[in-house]
Amino acid sequence: MTISGLGPHGERAAPPERIALFPDDIASARAARFRVAIVLHTTASDWAKQQVAGIMATFGDCETAVIEVVDCAFTPEAQIAALDRLRGEKPDAIISIPVANSTVADAHRRVSQEGIRLLLLDNVPTGLLPGSDYVALVSADNFGLGTIAASFLAARLAKGAAVGILSYHAEFFATNEREIAFDKWMRMDRPDIRLHVRKFDSIQTAGQDALALISAEPGLAGLFVVWDTPAMEVVKALKRAGHHLPVTTIDLGREAAIDLASDGMICGIGAQQPYLQGIAVAQTCVLALLGKQTPDWVALPGLAVSSENVVESFQKVWRKQAPREVLVSAKLVQGNSRS
Repeated sequence: MTISGLGPHGERAAPPERIALFPDDIASARAARFRVAIVLHTTASDWAKQQVAGIMATFGDCETAVIEVVDCAFTPEAQIAALDRLRGEKPDAIISIPVANSTVADAHRRVSQEGIRLLLLDNVPTGLLPGSDYVALVSADNFGLGTIAASFLAARLAKGAAVGILSYHAEFFATNEREIAFDKWMRMDRPDIRLHVRKFDSIQTAGQDALALISAEPGLAGLFVVWDTPAMEVVKALKRAGHHLPVTTIDLGREAAIDLASDGMICGIGAQQPYLQGIAVAQTCVLALLGKQTPDWVALPGLAVSSENVVESFQKVWRKQAPREVLVSAKLVQGNSRS
């Protein structure tokens, strides 16, 4: 496993093999009958659904009860209220993906101060430390994902081209890492490329921000959007405005996979493995509840997904057959390339 990034406190990543559960661990967890709550930024995305599926599968094997799955709708105030309410439920652990940094820090800290084990996904709020404020962070190698997206887009760019980066306005470790990695890769491997950054506040406004960036920089030859849901809003907005630009992004959601397979604007994806990440955070949680040592940061490598391997990549990421639209489009594209 190659992990190119560092954790939020400069940690080296531990592989998921480090937190594998042995039969004795599973037996002990079943006897303990642990209770866990899950607090997510959203439950609507493909990524979130697969994270929850991986968590549920592992907790199911361990007979650990999930008492609630909260959708915070990317709203810090909703997350703070959920965490404070759940403290009253006194679960053994809470798994959370913080939706902001400093804003939600105290609410997360209060969880661990209550004696509830806190497991974090993808992001660590400002000032929180592993071992005292939270058990562990589990994420993808977001830095590596950013470099994958950069290399895909660079292959489509002429010398001296201009590129737009659409980054997330909120302070968020995962998306920040992707943006930093994309920028660094371009500056080192394609120093001829000119980079222009614009931040979007929400998924719903990402398309408008893309068009505003193109208006301000009319010579843009490509775009990088820090995850797939806003990326597809960008693709839709570009189509409506009559633009066609190569776009790279992170996460192999259904819509992005279909666009990639059909030779649309999405020209390459750095894919997380959310189902396996869900398994990893659940395993880490169980070990911590059993009083066993766990790494501060567990990370999984990203996958480089092109139109040539999108079918098998979809199966690997989502643990099911690729959508019919992906299968049909991939076959048509491959057939055209052979003719």
